[in-house]
This record gives sequence, C-alpha cells and structure tokens, in this order.
Amino acid sequence: MIDILKAFFIGIVQGITEWLPVSSTGHMIIFDEFVKMNMSDAFKELFLVVIQLGSILAVLTLYFGRLNPFSGKKSSAEKKSTWSLWKKIIVAAIPAGVFGVCLDDILDKYLYNHVVVALMLIIYGIAFIVIERRHNSQNKKYKIVSAEDIDYKTALKIGAFQTLSLIPGTSRSGSTIIGSMCVGVSRTAAAEFSFFLAIPVMLGASLLKILKYIVKTGFSFSGVELMTLGVATVTAFIVSVVAIKFLMSFVRRHSFESFGWYRIVLGVLVLGSYFIFR
Repeated sequence: MIDILKAFFIGIVQGITEWLPVSSTGHMIIFDEFVKMNMSDAFKELFLVVIQLGSILAVLTLYFGRLNPFSGKKSSAEKKSTWSLWKKIIVAAIPAGVFGVCLDDILDKYLYNHVVVALMLIIYGIAFIVIERRHNSQNKKYKIVSAEDIDYKTALKIGAFQTLSLIPGTSRSGSTIIGSMCVGVSRTAAAEFSFFLAIPVMLGASLLKILKYIVKTGFSFSGVELMTLGVATVTAFIVSVVAIKFLMSFVRRHSFESFGWYRIVLGVLVLGSYFIFR
C-alpha cells in the first residue's frame, strides 16, 4: 500500500511537470530523494517512462475532435487540414526519434545525473527569460498564431530543437516551446504543437523502454508492480488534463518568464540535493 501511495504522488508530479516547461526529470530526481520506491532499477526506469502514456491519453482526450481526421463533423477541407497537421507532427518528431533510438543508452549512462539536470534547468530557465524580454522589448509580432499554420520547414526546425530535450533536465515541452518561439510561433500555438508532438515522441519512447525491459527481464511483472503502474498512469492522466488546461489559460494572458525563474530555482535545489545526499 505504501508503494501504491508513492505511485499516486509520482503520477501527480508526472502529470503536472510533463506539460509545463519545467522538466519532469528534474522534479523526479528531487522527489526520488525523499520518496524511495521499492523496485528494481530496471523496473524503475520502465515505470518512469510508461506512466507518460497517461499524459499522452490526456492530450488525445482534450484534443480528440481537433486531431481526429475521420470526424463526421468536419468538412473535406477540415479533414485535409487535420491530415496535414498530423504529417507536420510526424516530420517534427523524426529528429528526436532518430537521435533518441541511437543515443538512448549513451544518454542514460553519461547524462542522467544531478549536475547535468541542474545545469539544463538553469540554462533553459535563463533562455526563457531572455527570449521573453527580448520579444517584449522589440515589440515583435509572431508570424504563426495557430498550430495548423505551421509549415513543414518550421515543423522540422521545431523538431530539431526538440532533440535538445534528450539531455535530461532540458524539458521536452520547454525545448519545443523555446524552439517554436525562436522561429516565429506564438506562445499559444507553440504550447499546443508541443502537446501534439508529444504523442508520437512519448509513445515511441515508452515502447522502446518496454521492449528493452522485456529483453532484459522477460515479460514478468509482479502484482504490486502492475498496480503501481496502473495507479501512477491513471493519476498522470487526470492531473495532465488539469495541467494542460491551466497552461493554455496561462499563456493566453502571461509570458513564460515565470517558468524561467522557477527552473532556475529548481536547478539550484537539484544541485543542493546532489551535494547533500550523495
């Protein structure tokens, strides 16, 4: 029961931090210092990735009508636009998919540590602040205000930025949003496209981890392991729905600068936990 309760809280952390540009990895490291799960390292690695499926389901639920090219409520032109959006999502997912498959073991071995995560939190926190202040000082207007208006070239550029999120602590949504804004996409469209782009990227990452786990250990899960996975995934789904709605409401009225400051503070905390608990 204790492990199931811990899984519930991990699901909450995952659901919130996966969509806000604050790095779910950084939060998981802090959380892990205080709440230790009674599981093997192999299952823990699988657990932290598979519960992302709950977050993906939240996007599909909230944006089902918009992402469904088969909807009978859509005209032929609207269906065509939806198919076009999916093609651009796939194009943007290619860079991270290729590098993720090729570098997965190397990244886990050499970069998944407190120092790298903390540095990426701080660096990208500063980037958010600089980009937002520069944009405000120059009073720039974004060229693209809707995710559907993103062209293939821009989608590929955003996908290139997303590869930076392979470095732990960067934040997948954070790198995608920063990249989108740098190439002229509005905050709202950038946030939405990061949600859509998460579907193939996170689904692929989850399937890759599951396959590696099966190869290493076989398809063997205890009842407790299955229960913790289920509780965390369902919790991540529910909390993700709330987090996505909050972020979209927030970015319509505010900049991302506050998230930049939050990242810097979290980065300092991650460094502090490293020196205290190592």
